[in-house]
Amino acid sequence: MAADNAVDRPAESPDDRLARLADERVDHRFKGLPPDAEGLTVGELAAQRRNLFTGGFTTPVLALSAERLEHNLALMETYAERHGLAFAPHGKTSMAPQLFHRQLARGAWGITLAVPHQVRVAREFGVSRIFLANELVDAAALRWLAGELTADPGFRFVCYVDSVRGADLMHAALSEAGATRPVDVVVELAAGDGARTGARTEVECFEIANAVAGADTLRLVGVAGYEGEVPEASTATVTAWLRRLVALLVEFDKAGRFADLPEVVVSAGGSAWFDAVADVFAEIPELSLPVLKLLRSGAYVSHDDGHYRHLTPFNRVPDEGALEPAFRLWAQVVSRPSAEQAFTNAGKRDAAYDLDLPEAQVVRRGGLERPATGVTVTGLSDQHGWVRTAPEAELAVGDWIGMGLSHPCTAFDKWQLIPLVEGDGTVVDYIRTYF
Repeated sequence: MAADNAVDRPAESPDDRLARLADERVDHRFKGLPPDAEGLTVGELAAQRRNLFTGGFTTPVLALSAERLEHNLALMETYAERHGLAFAPHGKTSMAPQLFHRQLARGAWGITLAVPHQVRVAREFGVSRIFLANELVDAAALRWLAGELTADPGFRFVCYVDSVRGADLMHAALSEAGATRPVDVVVELAAGDGARTGARTEVECFEIANAVAGADTLRLVGVAGYEGEVPEASTATVTAWLRRLVALLVEFDKAGRFADLPEVVVSAGGSAWFDAVADVFAEIPELSLPVLKLLRSGAYVSHDDGHYRHLTPFNRVPDEGALEPAFRLWAQVVSRPSAEQAFTNAGKRDAAYDLDLPEAQVVRRGGLERPATGVTVTGLSDQHGWVRTAPEAELAVGDWIGMGLSHPCTAFDKWQLIPLVEGDGTVVDYIRTYF
């Protein structure tokens, strides 16, 4: 019986849905945009090609470099091709459908997401392959998913399962929804004791596989995990865990767990250890079926000036190329109470701060930029940045400070509409996010 929540989608292409983003009106919801743009559509504002510094934008304002974004997209496309990997970048980093489609145009297999809301956003904008790097046991979300799978035979969805109870809950909800297609699942192997989600032992993994085999609403298609959670991660410890993951895949195959599939899936790959993923996945022996080696790194799209700048695998293997930080947060100096202290108008509501504080890079005054020598961000309040100034710092009220950000995963989520800016300051587009 067909799922009762299946709905027919209008005859609208993904390009049509993306085009609708340009029809949204600019108003008070979008911080940093020019007040005199009120009432224009996003497309009309983009067509004006205003300058970020002279076009009426207010501070704080987050800018995404057009050139650096394109560089990063191209670099990871060629990296995946070179290493024989399929690529499903983690979209929860940006939650920006425009970027999803640029990644897909660059050869991505699909998009990785983390929670049902994110899947709904991706589906609204025509993403046809989704890897949910998380368990899914929410009955309401599973009812919706059953409807999506029924309504669109071309939609491919894969998610984690890491417990027998989880498999049972999925089966119960999908059965109640009248699911007409089984949901593809991969058994998640934990990255170690005390790590995040995932079954802790291979014995548990086989028990989960047994539970999936007994549920006609589920289909076991492979194994997966997240190497970034390996305790005291190093090349040696991450590689050892990845080999456990591959060995589990091989054992499942030997046990006949993948009958009647076109391919099996093995997936890993955050943004810190994808070189180890590439190396170990290259060691996978021939199995009874083709293997989809799915890399999920997502922070590369904007990269950063903090956390991932130090951890990127390209630092360990420089011949592969180098990612470029693509974000710059511009704030204005609003107070200079002493020779050693200043305050900007950007705080926790504007800047990523869960791992590292923003890094002052340049100071702009009167149309001229200079290095932010002697300027250090030392703290963030809700709407203020605390700045320490050394004797050599030249900083005055009204100056703009351009700052690099750490951890892109918590930068995109603070901005609903982000100017895409060329090197001369020309704003060529606006990136819409959905968090």
